[in-house]
Amino acid sequence: MTVRTVLRAFSISACLVPFAVTPALAANPATIQIVVSKQTQSLTVYEDGKAVAQSRVSTGKEGHDTPSGIFSVIQKAKYHESNLYSNAPMPWMQRLTWSGIALHESSSVPNFPASHGCVRLPSEFARKLYGMTTMGAQVIITDGVVAPAPIGHPMLFFPPSQKGGEQRLSDVQLRGIDTTSRDGPVEVALAEPAPSRADTPDVALRILITLRGDREVMHDVQEQLTGLGFETGGVDGQAGSLTRQAILGFKRWKGLPLRGPLITPAFLAQLQATTGAEPQPDGQIYIRRNFAPLTERAIRIDEPKRPLGTHVIEATKVSHASADATWNAMTLEPAAGQTLAAVMDRIHIPDDLRRDIEQQLAAGTSITITDHGLGEETADGTDFITVLPK
Repeated sequence: MTVRTVLRAFSISACLVPFAVTPALAANPATIQIVVSKQTQSLTVYEDGKAVAQSRVSTGKEGHDTPSGIFSVIQKAKYHESNLYSNAPMPWMQRLTWSGIALHESSSVPNFPASHGCVRLPSEFARKLYGMTTMGAQVIITDGVVAPAPIGHPMLFFPPSQKGGEQRLSDVQLRGIDTTSRDGPVEVALAEPAPSRADTPDVALRILITLRGDREVMHDVQEQLTGLGFETGGVDGQAGSLTRQAILGFKRWKGLPLRGPLITPAFLAQLQATTGAEPQPDGQIYIRRNFAPLTERAIRIDEPKRPLGTHVIEATKVSHASADATWNAMTLEPAAGQTLAAVMDRIHIPDDLRRDIEQQLAAGTSITITDHGLGEETADGTDFITVLPK
């Protein structure tokens, strides 16, 4: 049966609570999303897809623009001083990037762009927002105005029936992680049996779906060269000195030109012929939990020359008892001539990976679909950070 996508915009209306936020309005921190609009200089808090609080803000002034994109809270401090601007006080600080973007209290929130890049909040609201969030709370910063809306689509994930005693993965010991790589999540496997679902905490997953680029190709090259006995210095998708030497060594072995681009079609064809590796499909999926890499894998995306846009989709309710989930979506960058549903039609998740994700599915799990790949801000100690171009 065809699942019809329903997108219904929520308006910011009188039902919002401007500054009074009570625990009852923040009963599920896992599903809190914070949306900052640079156009309206406002911040809206959504819980389970419903707007529960709003405040004025001041974002970055000219020359110090606040980046737009998809972020999460990666550090919290009741009091912090700026490392960049003369130890300026930043009470109730919630960091979004390690490069210096944060939400924080300010005595100057004039409702127009005035900061050096951070999002300034009025004092009382900053304190109460700090109390509403936990680490990993998702923050969306947009040039315009967006709000979550319900969505249904066959690409989305739903918990499996618990009949038959299916298990969910937990923070058990994993094998396959390359600890020498800073930014190189790899596919992992269990080194011990997973505990029963009753013993497994509900921790949200972060899922990134994008098109494969230079990093993913280099990752494949490193894996294949390592399998042939070359020393690459790790499988991290980065062309470090050892990786470059390994590539040149393979080229000398096969009589390929040493001058010119490091990676060429002739090199890739020869490497695949030597290792027996199959060409990878055009898409890539990455998964993290608690800021830590779980897996990455090539997936099929139809019409890879067409843009995906940038979208974030969140599971606001997940019931393993009833094998059901509720999803909301926001589009930050539309894909030219395509609805979000049409973009999702092009994405194909392998059945075994789908089963793994659905066994681990928890409220607050989010999916980012974007053309912008694994951004430079995504590092150890972050979720996936997608920064949109100016």
